[in-house]
Amino acid sequence: VCLNFAAYHMERLCESDGKKSYAKLRLHKVSGHMTEILELHAETPTFHILFIPGNPGIISFYRDYLEVLYELLDQKASVTAIGHVAHTSKDWEDGKLFSLQEQISHKVDFIKEQLLPRKTPIILVGHSIGAYISLDIFKAFPEKVSYMIGMYPFLTLNRDSKWQSLLTKLAKLPIICAGLSSLAGLMGLSPTWFHRGIIESLFGHSWSSDAVHVACTYLLRLQENPDWTFIRGKENQIAFLFGSNDHWGPLSLLEE
Repeated sequence: VCLNFAAYHMERLCESDGKKSYAKLRLHKVSGHMTEILELHAETPTFHILFIPGNPGIISFYRDYLEVLYELLDQKASVTAIGHVAHTSKDWEDGKLFSLQEQISHKVDFIKEQLLPRKTPIILVGHSIGAYISLDIFKAFPEKVSYMIGMYPFLTLNRDSKWQSLLTKLAKLPIICAGLSSLAGLMGLSPTWFHRGIIESLFGHSWSSDAVHVACTYLLRLQENPDWTFIRGKENQIAFLFGSNDHWGPLSLLEE
């Protein structure tokens, strides 16, 4: 959906004036962890959009979407996307795996280091599990964050999904999670056609070992209900975009 949105609007932008802004990718150490950052900087931004990806947290997947978003805002807002630790093509972490909480702390540390010193307010945009992470960030910086948007949010387990129920049962078995993470890691070293044919048939695009490990940790954590008290208290500063056939963020959650 993000890519279709980007392709449609980018075509219209190119037809109008032929100009296009390109996001710049850089590597930056956050709390000692090499992190991929994708950025578009406005000269005098009225606000700063911080995009939190889903799982796997590979920000290059969202490049077109972020570039179109920047243009649709008339280049008046800076846009930054931060990747998840160890969700990179190069293994900067020497095989170390990171939990959901560690990924959340990683984003909090980035804001403290890079964005908190600035006076520009932050708008959080999170996709899938990135929406859950964004809620935790909002709690950490209620004065700095002016708004939060969750796209196809994964906030809690869908109890009507037999697939999620099965995955959660597997996630409770450490040996299973460790085995799947190791298998995904080995597939990452294999030829692209090979791991695409096997791992992606099982996990979609989440073939990296850390992506599988994070999936195991958030399946356990998201057995709890969302923090409805916080969400209701910030109802004028939070918006969610749901999909009609998204089992990770079902319409029953929207109704609730």
